[in-house]
Amino acid sequence: MKNSDDAFYRRQINSWSLYDWANSAFAATIMATVLPIFYSAVAGKNLPGNLATVYYGYTTAIAMLLIALIAPVIGAIGDYTGAKKRFLAGFAIMGMFFTAMLYFVGQGDWQKASIFFILGNVGFSAANIFYDGLLPHVATKGDIDQVSTRGYALGYLGGGLLLAVNLAMIMKPALFGLPNAEMASRWSFVTVAIWWGIFSIPLFRYVREPKVVRARGESPNPVRAGFDRLFKTMREVRQYRQLVIFILAFWIYNDGIGTIIKMATIYGKEIGIGTTDLIAAILAVQFIGIPCAFLFGRLAKIIGAKRSILFGLGVYAAISVGGYFMQTALHFWILAVLVGFVQGGTQALSRSIFGNMVPKTKSAEFFGFYNVSSKFAGIVGPAVFAVVGQVMGSSRLSIVVLVVFFVVGGTLLSLVNVDEGVAVARAEDAALLGYAS
Repeated sequence: MKNSDDAFYRRQINSWSLYDWANSAFAATIMATVLPIFYSAVAGKNLPGNLATVYYGYTTAIAMLLIALIAPVIGAIGDYTGAKKRFLAGFAIMGMFFTAMLYFVGQGDWQKASIFFILGNVGFSAANIFYDGLLPHVATKGDIDQVSTRGYALGYLGGGLLLAVNLAMIMKPALFGLPNAEMASRWSFVTVAIWWGIFSIPLFRYVREPKVVRARGESPNPVRAGFDRLFKTMREVRQYRQLVIFILAFWIYNDGIGTIIKMATIYGKEIGIGTTDLIAAILAVQFIGIPCAFLFGRLAKIIGAKRSILFGLGVYAAISVGGYFMQTALHFWILAVLVGFVQGGTQALSRSIFGNMVPKTKSAEFFGFYNVSSKFAGIVGPAVFAVVGQVMGSSRLSIVVLVVFFVVGGTLLSLVNVDEGVAVARAEDAALLGYAS
């Protein structure tokens, strides 16, 4: 029986982790690499000056605002209804559909590109609320740091492999029967949707829906119950003091991380770095990130997850300063390698720390808050980047301003008492389980 249980546990972990492989194609090809360049060179071709960069920043900010507004409520409803996987599937399909619709964006269609990217990004981000919300239920043997970093490592590998294919399509379109790089870019959007769909299947087949826990007296209406749970959590938020400090810290430093991910290639395009170097460097980040994500999991065992994140934030601050002085493709490559070293580890360990400090009975609700913090951060970062770039006429000062996010976020993170936060979450689980029974 024990061997059977262990085999089931491993299959759940592997199936859960494979969704990172699936949806990281969107992060690598759409968010970080091909779409920003396509937006600048094709969709925003007729825009003067650096307006393509500016409008892309605003587009990203709008997408983050929309998901931030709905995240906590849909998370609470998902917990109440026991439908995390169904919500995940619905939003993932939405993301896949609008990603594929980017195929129809032509020269000068920056408005169409913005709309499709916003809706695709909402689907991608909302699905991640429920995917992340499954983590505390999947990793049940005290290995949450390692399971989270495993997911990120597989995400880098999956996203990197498809990005390599897409890069080959764009650089050598004739080999794929395509007339030019523009058409190859449009077909790359379709491949992301297909990849995302196929490799999501194991999660839906093998990961169990967590048990629903409801307190007496909750409304039978799932929407009302979702709002009731959300408001109750907000009223009681003071008891989650360490979690709140962590969310604030994450909000700020993830702002910087997310802005670098989203704006790096279009910033590089603006200062004159060639498309091939931009895409190839981002591709390198994917494969550098695979061993480095695992490395951060091991580092967390030695010095702790929080200290490992602080180390990563220090590297990010150096990257932001280096971005101000970037002039050549070599400079971009050096900074890309540094990003690959810390990107997956800092985000994976942030997810696992948070997962440890949330009540399992409210995991999707709390991951809704977690995603709100990252999405509001996603609003501020690209918006600041865009405003500074528009005012100054160049985005060099935009990149160096991100240092503030890493310094302030790291300072707040250093104040978090993780053990106290974990103890509060386990006490909440015990109380709710006892009350429900």
